Amino acid sequence: MRNTTRAALLATALLLGVTAAPATARPAPAQPATAAPALGPAVPAALADTLADALAGLPTADTTAALVRVGGTDGTWRGSAGVHDLVSGRPADPAGRFRAGSVTKVFTAAVALQLAAEHRLDLDRTARSYLPDLIPAGYAGVTVRQLLNHTHGIPAPDLPGDTVEEAYANRFLRHTPEELVRSATAKPREFAPGTEQHYLNIGYTITGLLIERVTGDSYADQVTRRILDPLGLDDTYFPGADPRITGPHNHGYQTMTLDDGTTGLRDVSVWGATDAWAAGDLISTTADLEHFTEALFRGRIVRGPLLAEMFTLPDVPDHGSGDPAAYSAGLSMKKLGGREVWGKTGGRWGYNAAVASTRDGSRTLVYSVNSTDAKGEGMNEVAYALMVAAYGQP
Repeated sequence: MRNTTRAALLATALLLGVTAAPATARPAPAQPATAAPALGPAVPAALADTLADALAGLPTADTTAALVRVGGTDGTWRGSAGVHDLVSGRPADPAGRFRAGSVTKVFTAAVALQLAAEHRLDLDRTARSYLPDLIPAGYAGVTVRQLLNHTHGIPAPDLPGDTVEEAYANRFLRHTPEELVRSATAKPREFAPGTEQHYLNIGYTITGLLIERVTGDSYADQVTRRILDPLGLDDTYFPGADPRITGPHNHGYQTMTLDDGTTGLRDVSVWGATDAWAAGDLISTTADLEHFTEALFRGRIVRGPLLAEMFTLPDVPDHGSGDPAAYSAGLSMKKLGGREVWGKTGGRWGYNAAVASTRDGSRTLVYSVNSTDAKGEGMNEVAYALMVAAYGQP
């Protein structure tokens, strides 16, 4: 997508009215959760009831809409609840597009592993050997594998604003991946590469640049050609510098301090994502992400030994907690209901998303939850209830 100037983006935003007063002018009535007919065998009735209960009563102060798909050999279920927007109060569109956030990393890792299978990327080779003009000598030892599994030790780049209000004021600033990498690598490393794990976006920003360097093509075009087009994911795309979600979508809202000094909700559906790029700018639907998840776990996207990279946790501690590492190349693992569940969550302002599956593909879960604190420290209650309903307690 052609890059535009910040002034042009700001003009677009003003035309769309996103800087107007909060969009809660008319209270939205609660919308009953609706379940769509499932293709193939349905999940057990008790599970269907539990999933429906997780969506009951939306919208709430914490969640304005939720879209859910459960699949796999154990049965299928489709559900939606909440509202398309808080002004009209009409029901949420179950086919609506949304910001998938860090679910983008699964696509990025898959393309990098495909390139490794083609011997165009070497997971044990250093990132600097591919990008000597960008990665400084202080990070000369960081390998491609360490970028993918978050054991690289590179800190986060500096971005303007420490609060949601400051982030909102800067939502149309445009960032380049090179700018982000230079900001991050100008700092001292957090730890020696390969000794700890710290989940950050920067490793995937660099991975996106590696993909571009070895293919001579844009990151977005490579993902489109290798994954989106072959799988027919027609509602999934990369927005580039466009801050809007094109096509049908349910509005996202964020709790923040408003212009009059009170705390309330702002419509944050229009918000630039160039700070995330290959780590978190994907826009998709639950149907597309379900299809992608099923194909990934069946070995149709990454094949053979390289697929094992996505299900291998490094034997290092977490940088903050000291707990065992929980992230592999593109995915993360959590034990729920006594079994391993692999997947990835993502959060952009106003939107939470997730893809998940048991390793054997017997049960998949995809959701989009329009959380009003999508980047908060705690997990959204509806998202948590859906995860527990699908797989059981941690």
